[in-house]
Amino acid sequence: MIMVTAILIPIICFYFYLLTKKEMKEHDEKWLAAGNVREEAILTGEIKSIDESKERYYYHRYLLVQTIKLQTDAKIITAKRMTPVTKNMEKCLFTPGHFIRLYGSWEGNTFLFNRFESKTSNVK
Repeated sequence: MIMVTAILIPIICFYFYLLTKKEMKEHDEKWLAAGNVREEAILTGEIKSIDESKERYYYHRYLLVQTIKLQTDAKIITAKRMTPVTKNMEKCLFTPGHFIRLYGSWEGNTFLFNRFESKTSNVK
């Protein structure tokens, strides 16, 4: 009986180690891909306000969420940019009053984007 447990317990521990390692790898891949958004639509407008927050994604993984209120020709739209917080992450600085073009997709009433261009003026 002692011989069976001496063999079985390390096998069980190794199995759960491999399972946990695989799960962590999957979550890391999803976390790094969280900022990638399909570019299905384009929004252009003036930045009215900016809000930044750091949200926990998974254990010690975080996302920087930048929420922008964008004044378009028709109405004010909420746009979000989610960036995984890494050591070499570059934070994008948005300034109220500047005109900007956002590339992304809609998720409900919120526009998710990952790429943008600053416009020097509001030329149509």
